Amino acid sequence: MSALDRLDRLAAGLARLGRGLAALSCLAAFAVVVAAVAMRYLFGRPLVWADEVSGWLVVSTAMLALAEAQYRGENVAVDLWLERARGRTLTALRLGGAAGVAVCGGVLLHQGWQMVAFSRMVGIKSNTLATVDVWTIQALVPIGGALLLAIALVQSARIVAGRPISADEGVKAARSIE
Repeated sequence: MSALDRLDRLAAGLARLGRGLAALSCLAAFAVVVAAVAMRYLFGRPLVWADEVSGWLVVSTAMLALAEAQYRGENVAVDLWLERARGRTLTALRLGGAAGVAVCGGVLLHQGWQMVAFSRMVGIKSNTLATVDVWTIQALVPIGGALLLAIALVQSARIVAGRPISADEGVKAARSIE
């Protein structure tokens, strides 16, 4: 076995270890969030550390999983699937991807709206800028969700119509034919 093969095996092992730790970190973040919600809304005893710890765990998840994605060459896994797919499979993957994005946009819109409504109802102010209502900053979440939802719905319609996902994609495809 060459030195390069040994390095590759080591890299693969480290990537798998990172993936496993990222999975544990993700599960831990989920557990912290569930515990925080339960403690706050069921028992009226919020976990003051939960937001910060869940943030750390999310960063941990992303950073630990990055090595595995890079090792596999799948840091943009959807592109990998789309490059290999043809015909109906490609259409289904694109439509499924657009639908998934639409769902995410809808969740951001709905939950963001509820977050803004709660912050307005309670009158939450910024900790550092006492004159700033937090809801004015939080309003970016439902706005972003609405934009994401709108784009995903347009893309879904273009896919169903058999057209490129975006006008830019259509222009690129036309140029490649020339």
